[in-house]
Amino acid sequence: MSKPTPEILAHRSHPSPGATSAGSAAPAAVGGAGERVVDVKMTGSQALVASLEALGVDTIFGIPGGAILPAYDPLFDSKVRHILVRHEQGAGHAATGYAQATGRVGVCMATSGPGATNLVTPIADAYMDSVPIVAITGQVARPYIGTDAFQEADIQGITLPITKHNYLVQTGEEIPRILAEAFHLAATGRPGPVLVDIPKDVLVAETTFNWPPTLELPGYHPTLHPHGKQIREAARLITNAKRPVLYVGGGVLKAKASEELRTLAELTGVPVVTTLMARGAFPDSHEQHVGMPGMHGTVSAVYALQRADLIVALGARFDDRVTGKLSTFAPNATIVHADIDPAEIGKNRTADVPIVGDAKHVIQELITAVGHEHTAGRRGNITEWWTQLNELRERYPLGYEEPPDGTLSPQYVIKRLGEIVGPDAIYAAGVGQHQMWAAQFISYEKPGTWLNSGGAGTMGYAVPAAMGAKQGCPEAVVWAIDGDGCFQMTNQELATCALEGIPIKVAVINNGNLGMVRQWQTLFYEERYSNTDLGTHKHRIPDFVKLAEALGCIGLRCENAADVDATIETAMRINDQPVVIDFVVGKDAMVWPMVPAGTSNDEILFARGVRPIFDEDDV
Repeated sequence: MSKPTPEILAHRSHPSPGATSAGSAAPAAVGGAGERVVDVKMTGSQALVASLEALGVDTIFGIPGGAILPAYDPLFDSKVRHILVRHEQGAGHAATGYAQATGRVGVCMATSGPGATNLVTPIADAYMDSVPIVAITGQVARPYIGTDAFQEADIQGITLPITKHNYLVQTGEEIPRILAEAFHLAATGRPGPVLVDIPKDVLVAETTFNWPPTLELPGYHPTLHPHGKQIREAARLITNAKRPVLYVGGGVLKAKASEELRTLAELTGVPVVTTLMARGAFPDSHEQHVGMPGMHGTVSAVYALQRADLIVALGARFDDRVTGKLSTFAPNATIVHADIDPAEIGKNRTADVPIVGDAKHVIQELITAVGHEHTAGRRGNITEWWTQLNELRERYPLGYEEPPDGTLSPQYVIKRLGEIVGPDAIYAAGVGQHQMWAAQFISYEKPGTWLNSGGAGTMGYAVPAAMGAKQGCPEAVVWAIDGDGCFQMTNQELATCALEGIPIKVAVINNGNLGMVRQWQTLFYEERYSNTDLGTHKHRIPDFVKLAEALGCIGLRCENAADVDATIETAMRINDQPVVIDFVVGKDAMVWPMVPAGTSNDEILFARGVRPIFDEDDV
């Protein structure tokens, strides 16, 4: 079959927002698509690539293999950039990092069987953190499905619990519609991953291509605008409360509602806490920001939620890492819970005022309703509340002790990294102690500058996520802050970065151990350090500087505080290659504050053996 001309195959320009097809058409979230194309003959693979182009995709992270190979032939001639990763997990996390940094849908692609199953972890990660990605997988030919054919896996069934929706394509004619639906579903409502599984015979067979497609999603109608009565009730509660808190979750970032949040906060004067997934949604430097709540949150933020008489939860889900022992969380608080996903409201904590809607619209309407309350002369007095919180901020600031053995402090490294690099950079963290220190000691002033695996807690996230973020935001400085354990899971993607010209920077916080696990062993297992020594200190296996060089990067090492600034500044001057810094730090540093797992937030420890005094009852 002759290939369609580029004019037919590719709607190369990014589609204009809001363009739609006839009937139930591709909505603005998909973006519409250039000119109309009717009944053009091509293969299913060509239809796939043409659909991706029409949807405005500029990057795909993936690895070819037998079942998906037909799609790689038309991709060879496409303007869509394919980045050949070294492991499918890297492709998935890169798509996630791309999506988190840009706000656009990230795309990854893999072949059938093990290629598809290697995407399961990043798909689950994206599902937990509500990240819009589309995963495209090859599948064995339709006649072989269910026969245990070579490299067959029921990836649709496997990912059913961890995708917003998934598809097994049956015909080539479906490909444009299913791709458009997948992108629409991933990006709208509560964002999330969508998987499209395409059998090999569908990819190679001749079909007809039509664009734009008509979507078939009759039951999918996300509620964007909240109910006015609920908004008015929430506004009344805010103006009457004596100890209110705005509990801000990642949904505010997903809704691009940071400016609206700041307006609401300043209008009401209410304290703001931002969860791990919401860092950057509200500026750390703002006087109303009292910190990050939860297991490793600030004392002031944890206290604010525990002693609040009103919690206004915006795009948050009352996660166990925030609430601690749920039955003891915020016992005297009235709960206003706003979320675009109605399934989250009342799931963990009963909402007194449930509000279903997009965070941007919810906050905009709250601003109007609170304004009406103020016009009517109803304003709350929370001066005493602020006095309490400010005293706690002064008494229990975030800090750390220098290691008594003279080793390099990991907190100092991360704090100086944030101060030198600044708030315009994008920081992607792995999972563990370094993740918590990065959340605590770097000041986040802008949305989209903090990427991490919050819900799933996926080790190996940082390097490929940073790669995806840098690809999506090439002008930004992108740092991966990783632990020596996490780094060894996906550092092969540095070869991808080196070959593809994606100059990320990596700070490896090398404490020689699985640090967070060791911390728990210290505190709860009588210092019985079972299988947490990684050997990166004792034996220098691997040698991270040599490993970085072998992967095509610049490798640096820093072992003392006097060299930290100069080493970071050296890395900042290198912009044509990836850079890896091996920060050799002490092994005994711990993350404080800490709420021990399964306990009440009232049991928070400011340091080992030090419990904060919240009020007179705690003396």
